[in-house]
Amino acid sequence: MHATDTAVTPRNWNLYRTAVVGIRFSDRTVHVAPRPSGTAEGFFPEAAGSATVHVITAWNPLGRTESDDFNARAQAQLLDEVRRRGLTWWPAVGGDADGTHSEESVAVIGLSDTAARALGRRFHQDAIFAWKPGSWRVLACAGSAESVSGWTARPSR
Repeated sequence: MHATDTAVTPRNWNLYRTAVVGIRFSDRTVHVAPRPSGTAEGFFPEAAGSATVHVITAWNPLGRTESDDFNARAQAQLLDEVRRRGLTWWPAVGGDADGTHSEESVAVIGLSDTAARALGRRFHQDAIFAWKPGSWRVLACAGSAESVSGWTARPSR
């Protein structure tokens, strides 16, 4: 399902590779999930064109569970940074496929992979997501590890 490069991966890499993301657009919320490479089914935001949509959080730095207050402050700082840069963004929530764990996130366009990884590092994240019309990727923030798969995006129920 996923192709992974040989670089060192974070401790929770397999959890990131199977994570799903809900992105709230103005007219719908879309649930994006990894699928086998070559799969690209469903809605991709027209506003992104062929650009990458990066999904970044400030929650639970380096995979350590933090308090709701800590996470809310960190996420507010991330949103302030995204707004300061003038990026197009949508609210997002990332988590496991069965819904037992979720983290507020932001889906942004206008960043290169390098800049998105740097922003993730600034907020002490292990990994971010990079969604393009033809792929769903997990990018390690420290180093060059990358996992590539396909995707499906369906309206949430």
